[in-house]
Amino acid sequence: MKKKENKFLQKYVPILAITFVVTLLAALGAFRRMDRWAQDKLLQRRQALSGDIVVIGLDEKALSKFGPYQSWDRNIMASALEQLGADENNMPAVVAIDTLYSGHSNTEADERLVEAASKFDHIIVGDVATYGNLTFTDEDGNFRMKKDTIVNFEEPYEELKAVTTQGHINAMYDTDGIMRHALLYEYNGDQKVYSMAYEVAKAYKETMGEELVAPKPDKGGFFYIHYSGLPGDFYESISIADVIDGTIPPDHYAGKIVFIGPYAVALQDSYYTAIERAEQMFGVEIQANVVEALLNEYYVTELPDIWQILILIVVCLIVGYFLVDNKNLIGASLIAIVTIAAVFGAAIVAYNAGVLIHVVWIPVGVVALYVTSIVLRYVAAALERARVTHTFQRYVAPEIVGELLKEGSDALELGGKMYDIAVLFVDVRGFTTMSESLDPPTVVEIINSYLTLTTECIMRYNGTLDKFVGDCTMAFWNAPIAQEDPVYLACKAAMDMVEGSKKLGEELQARFGRSVSFGIGVNYGPAVVGNIGAPQRMDYTAIGDTVNTSARLEANAPGGTIYISRSVADALGDRAKTTSLGGTIKLKGKADGFEILTLDALD
Repeated sequence: MKKKENKFLQKYVPILAITFVVTLLAALGAFRRMDRWAQDKLLQRRQALSGDIVVIGLDEKALSKFGPYQSWDRNIMASALEQLGADENNMPAVVAIDTLYSGHSNTEADERLVEAASKFDHIIVGDVATYGNLTFTDEDGNFRMKKDTIVNFEEPYEELKAVTTQGHINAMYDTDGIMRHALLYEYNGDQKVYSMAYEVAKAYKETMGEELVAPKPDKGGFFYIHYSGLPGDFYESISIADVIDGTIPPDHYAGKIVFIGPYAVALQDSYYTAIERAEQMFGVEIQANVVEALLNEYYVTELPDIWQILILIVVCLIVGYFLVDNKNLIGASLIAIVTIAAVFGAAIVAYNAGVLIHVVWIPVGVVALYVTSIVLRYVAAALERARVTHTFQRYVAPEIVGELLKEGSDALELGGKMYDIAVLFVDVRGFTTMSESLDPPTVVEIINSYLTLTTECIMRYNGTLDKFVGDCTMAFWNAPIAQEDPVYLACKAAMDMVEGSKKLGEELQARFGRSVSFGIGVNYGPAVVGNIGAPQRMDYTAIGDTVNTSARLEANAPGGTIYISRSVADALGDRAKTTSLGGTIKLKGKADGFEILTLDALD
């Protein structure tokens, strides 16, 4: 139970933590800039325009002809309106002047502008509000400040105001410096003043006998702009100078919305927009885009964050569960890619249905979970590798440990598999007698020398060191990893042990006046190999008749002799020189006639 709890904590607590962190950052607005950029790129698309809107520019051509804009009097705009209204059969449906005419300047020009404007059924001119911090003293005499408050409101002069409709022309960037929202209305005292774009669309709808359906703004009066045209799409290079000269035929404006506004860089009325962040769009074209959206009711409502946060949590938990449970990196990658693609697709579908969602919230969460799953997979693999290495390096050759690492935790589970293995037992002859006459430290020194020798020989030929039992060593080949010619490897290790024991015996003879030698048994056949024991204590070992027979061959082998079975001799073939002892030696548990051979030499 504890192991399962640990596994749960290792796998799912990081997913819960990442989900929490991503959700918190999203709620705090950490992804706002990135999200807005993704929304702009993914959702704002150029579309076919209705053709109902014509833009007349106060452009470079007009500035060249009439001089700097600051020196223009109102006769110029009056002349343009007179030309637009010259043919009663080809009058524009609505005329909007995207500029402010506050206060009196030249009486004659002011009157002329009023006279020209009065000929149109629908003409809209601009109001401008100035925002700032308003300071005041409350009822208790405390000094207070109210931020982002209208501190001044400028309107057209009274005579022009009387013959026109007014709409505010304030434009405000989002916090990232992109024009993405339009202000539907603002207040002049207690009076609600709608935007010029709204008044234009409303008037145009009236000319068609229809009623404008207004968008639903947020608490601040803003609504999201659905752009249809890029910078320049509404502008046909018609200058106010061309209108005044009469070079544009009157039927070009007939029944349309005519916007007149600044269209020159020097006039400083251009902005970066959601549809094109690299090139500025003149304010008069932003007005045209907003009118196009209003007329076609391209309204987009931003889904409340609380719902998007809940969706984010649910999706992250589901995706996180599948990511950490997927052991295949390709599969995990596909899950992440498909989820992100689905979110982008859902964002487009929702936008077309009039709902704006956060485009990057879920993808950021998915990417974070994907990276986390890779890290968890890497950490788990590293821990598993360390665990397997630590477990097997004590009794398996390094080459075999490397192969076992591919099996991971399965190699450490209780249970076994059937293998055909070569089994070697080696025991020290004469050790018991010698140990009786020596002190314990010396006995330990001698036995360690012999066990080091046997271990080195086993490892040299990639054997699996099974165990030490007193002064006896057990090893096997061909498990857990299949090996080429395991019998030959086992016999080579046995021959090296015999040769090594001679040198070691000479050293003992010189030091202690006593010598010992090895008796070795090698057998080949089927056996069960695996972790045998209990979960609290297990041994990686081999069991079966093949193992028992090898042990009995070793028990009967004199010092310096290697006993092998017929199966070993057959596997060695002509590479070995052997002497058959026939059935002269009786092995416990074996029927009469079991053939034993001595291994004399090996090519």
